[in-house]
Amino acid sequence: MNITTINNTCETEKSPNPGWCPSLWDKLLCWKTSKPGVLVYQACFNELNGMKYDTSQNASRYCKSDGVWDEHSDYMHCRPLETNNPMYPDPSVVYTSYFYYGGYTISLVALVAAVSIFVYFKDLRCLRNTIHTNLMCTYILSDFTWILTSTLQEWLADSNSACVLLTFSLHYFVLTNFFWMFVEGLYLYILVVETFTRENIKLRVYMFIGWGIPLIIMIIWSIAKIITSLETEDQERNDSCAWMAPHPVNDWIYQGPAILVLIVNLIFLSKIMWVLITKLRSANSAETQQYRKASKALLVLIPLLGVTYILTMVGPTESGTYANYYSYGRATLLSMQGFMVAIFYCFVNSEVKNTFKHHFLRWNDARNLRTSGSRRFTYSKDWSPNTRLARPSIIADTAINKGKRASTVSSSTTMTFIVSNGPGGGGLLSNSCQNRMLNVPPENPV
Repeated sequence: MNITTINNTCETEKSPNPGWCPSLWDKLLCWKTSKPGVLVYQACFNELNGMKYDTSQNASRYCKSDGVWDEHSDYMHCRPLETNNPMYPDPSVVYTSYFYYGGYTISLVALVAAVSIFVYFKDLRCLRNTIHTNLMCTYILSDFTWILTSTLQEWLADSNSACVLLTFSLHYFVLTNFFWMFVEGLYLYILVVETFTRENIKLRVYMFIGWGIPLIIMIIWSIAKIITSLETEDQERNDSCAWMAPHPVNDWIYQGPAILVLIVNLIFLSKIMWVLITKLRSANSAETQQYRKASKALLVLIPLLGVTYILTMVGPTESGTYANYYSYGRATLLSMQGFMVAIFYCFVNSEVKNTFKHHFLRWNDARNLRTSGSRRFTYSKDWSPNTRLARPSIIADTAINKGKRASTVSSSTTMTFIVSNGPGGGGLLSNSCQNRMLNVPPENPV
């Protein structure tokens, strides 16, 4: 039985006699109706914040003589099993955390690399890739915030302001994942189906949908959370970070819009695929091929995102082997979402691959030119001392004796202009001859 069911059952139970203490849910245990003036005992809770507790110990709460519960429950004897035996923590909790940390780390590396590619190469800067970049940035922020929150969990128990800030940020960035995925579907829907409105929607509209609407939703959720926290008793004592605790009503403020945009995206995707199959089936233009590839990526990512989000809302309530495997699978799917987005929108993107190929060819050509220039420079220095001294003197003497201008020889170039009395007159030696001895044609007799 989960917490929501226990809470609803506890609140609906009525007192059999007037003047008795009514049933009370204090976020940890349900204190059933009790006679006045009695100290009520019950077993400690089984689990809290992923930690197993010793259920052989008891918690207590006093029912006053006037039929009102005492202000606080006594959980002094409820201690985690990890504290009693720190060398043997629950393996399922440890393994699940390993899956989360490993998956989020892989996703962060892939996402940072993908965003760097889109930012660095100017050839990739367009509206479509800007949307891809924003989507990947939301995953970077949400993954990093999750790692930070999980790492500082013990410290957050003593810092309520930091707990509120990180909890708000985590829910906000996760919600932006869904809305930027919605922007992906909306943009592709406009390109393929509603082509006449393509120029009417600018980047700032997409930015408002992806970043602004989730912020408004989270502000509403925060207000509801504050009101609920003020109305709940024993918040400071029983739950120092009440914002992390799930709420059966308030959480639907951000869960509902996330499910709604998933449904709308599925509608977009069905219409896009219908148009591509029926109307654009015979078209083989590059633009049509790009639409088809984008649709395939969306066809994979939307169900993946939806299934993993539903997995966070439901799950087995009893511990066991099945529950452990479920936790491992959920951790893997949730943490690897960013990696899948980076794969489909960057690393297997034909536009990105063509850009890499183009820049590699340019770099290779430039390197070959530099290498060729370096070799020419080296060859021009490789003449023997005798050659450097002898040939210019021969040419000069010949030219002087015949009244001709001497050749111009430079030690820093492979081009040598030689004047002769041959039928060809002056000649220019090409670079293809840079590794041969210069042959001076004989003088024609006067």
